[in-house]
Amino acid sequence: MLSLHWPWMLLLLPLPWLVAAFAPAAARGDAITLPLALRQLAGQHEQARKRPWLALLAWLALLIAASRPIWLGEPVALPASGRDIVLAVDLSGSMDERDIAYQGRTVQRLAVVQAVAGEFLQRRVGDRVGLVLFGERAYLQSPLSLDRPTTRQLLDEAEVGLAGQKTAIGDAIGMAVKHLLAAGRNDDKVVILLTDGESNAGHLSPLKAAELAAQSGVRVHTIGFSGEQTIRLGPFVQSRQSPIDAQTLKRVAEATGGRFFTAQSVAALEQIYALLDEIEPVEVANLSFRPQTALFHWPLGLALLLTLLQLAPGVTQRWREQRA
Repeated sequence: MLSLHWPWMLLLLPLPWLVAAFAPAAARGDAITLPLALRQLAGQHEQARKRPWLALLAWLALLIAASRPIWLGEPVALPASGRDIVLAVDLSGSMDERDIAYQGRTVQRLAVVQAVAGEFLQRRVGDRVGLVLFGERAYLQSPLSLDRPTTRQLLDEAEVGLAGQKTAIGDAIGMAVKHLLAAGRNDDKVVILLTDGESNAGHLSPLKAAELAAQSGVRVHTIGFSGEQTIRLGPFVQSRQSPIDAQTLKRVAEATGGRFFTAQSVAALEQIYALLDEIEPVEVANLSFRPQTALFHWPLGLALLLTLLQLAPGVTQRWREQRA
């Protein structure tokens, strides 16, 4: 759609005639008080009298160029300004346990987390999402970004033991909080930490990390995820739950205004992430913009061409007189 940024410029259309009427040319020898261009537009020049429509069109084109014509494209939706969310995922050795029933077979814990948390990432339209992976050490795998497919791909490519065999929960929280603060911009900052064990490594304790998160205004939701470990002692088989420090995870969540969850199956984990969608809802805003293409150079070029056509006969005649 065509639009004028400064349409009021068209009100200047009668300006040359008004100037010519109230400031007429005063002969002083060959000198005049009105510039040649204004005399052309006002019809006071002999060339303008021959072709007045050229002068009128040139002035109109110049005014259209000055009014800044633009072409407005179709509306383009903008991503909503939602939360900053960092997923902290445990890659310690115990995440390699194959004790979770999924799609008719028993699979690795990390594979289940990758599938369920990956779907959660895809639903966070408008949020900036990041990924922290941790084991004995914690590191930032994916910075905060609106590029959810890439973050999910990096999660899918994670492997057990990549960051060591132990579990540094405090360092993972600290790394996530540090990145959220460095990224700035958004006041709504969330960490969702998933682990299947106890904190037994790292320089920062989980409770100290929770204290720092609370001081920084970061909510930490914690998820304890495990299945049943099978222990064989000769002919005997014993099943027991994986050791999760539920008390510490709960205290971390409560200290930061978050929630603590436990899951021992795919369905339970899916319910947790669905509940997190409700606790941290996606903020959908109907924001859009219309791309603009400037068109002023076309009427400006036309004004120049028409002016040259208006002046060309006089210039040609003078050139011929000089040669003669």
